[in-house]
Amino acid sequence: MIKVIVLKKILLLGGSAQQVIAIKTAKRLGYYTVLCDYLPDNPGQYAADKYYNVSTTDVGAVYKVAIDEKVDGILAYASDPAALPAAIVAERLGLPTNPPESVAVLGVKHNFRKFLGENGFACPRNFTFNVGADIEEVKGKIQELHFPIVVKPTDSSGSKGVTVLKSVEGLDTAIAWAESYSRNKILIVEEFIESNFPAVIGGDIFVWDGKVILYGEMACLRGNEHNGLIPVGEKSPAGLNSKQIDNVHKELQRIITMLGIKFGELNIEILLDKNDNVHFLELGPRAGGNMIPIELSDIFNVDLVEANVLAAMGENPMLQPVRQSGYFTTYVLHSYRNGQFEGVSIANKIRSNVYRREIYKKSGDLVESFDGAGKAVGILFLRFDTEQELKYFCSNHEKLVAVELME
Repeated sequence: MIKVIVLKKILLLGGSAQQVIAIKTAKRLGYYTVLCDYLPDNPGQYAADKYYNVSTTDVGAVYKVAIDEKVDGILAYASDPAALPAAIVAERLGLPTNPPESVAVLGVKHNFRKFLGENGFACPRNFTFNVGADIEEVKGKIQELHFPIVVKPTDSSGSKGVTVLKSVEGLDTAIAWAESYSRNKILIVEEFIESNFPAVIGGDIFVWDGKVILYGEMACLRGNEHNGLIPVGEKSPAGLNSKQIDNVHKELQRIITMLGIKFGELNIEILLDKNDNVHFLELGPRAGGNMIPIELSDIFNVDLVEANVLAAMGENPMLQPVRQSGYFTTYVLHSYRNGQFEGVSIANKIRSNVYRREIYKKSGDLVESFDGAGKAVGILFLRFDTEQELKYFCSNHEKLVAVELME
């Protein structure tokens, strides 16, 4: 008698260069991989067992694929737009998921700000408006806030479309910039948080059975363009003192509990104000971009990509994080000019500190001016023995690493 082995199926939403690793990991774990992505040139289609040219935000289309393929789990790895469709479809099919209503709160900034304010979390004063609203009315509402203010889209991440203003001068430009990164065309204006810590606290956490079992807070490394708001890396340790760490961990667990988050990796973006109060800028219902899960896997000697896949399939990832020695950072390879990719120049002084590199481009490929992770050329992973070495790199990264373009 011939024994037929039926593989469990996982539906992955998104096949970008940074998401291919989730597809390959799922296959390594023995799952049959089904991919949805609307971009016809996505690299994930060449790694997946089956590919559908379907938008990851089209709930109806994703649901049909899930039904037709009889999938056992759904994962929107490192994808903000796909997180809610994944939760909605998984709930309809009785598959492992976090509450769609909580994912919806996390996915849109004004909903998130409302949740924070109603549940006793620190939150800057803010208001929202639709693109096309009367500019004089917007200016009138701004006068009720204290400058500086932040203008940004409500449905974007990674600091895309964000502008800090010290006065109403430049408001029109800020609105246009935010609109260019918004799908729902709802923008938010909020008071700038005067921070007691010199960097935004980024990174990821991992949750299982409603408990945070890995705290991966890191300090965000920012580029010199776009008002220094675009992240170009994450460094660890973050540099927080023990009291600040306790505050951050306590508030993270509190918000996870209140939202009813059951499992998975979430991306964090936090500021500490002058009194060390924790302000959640973002809590993304998905793994962080720029290969944050890979960096944290190195730091804690775990496999977070594998953990994401297993959790989506209802399997206990059995994470046992152990902090490794050293000082870690990633560096997003980028150029502020358009051109054709030639290579990457790394100074001899830090060459031995680069322990992994992921290059998305090959010679001659188009490089676009960097304004976020979608236009990254690749990522370097670095480890240093001392804090001083890490600080030197973070202060001089644009002199030490360069993307070379063809002349």
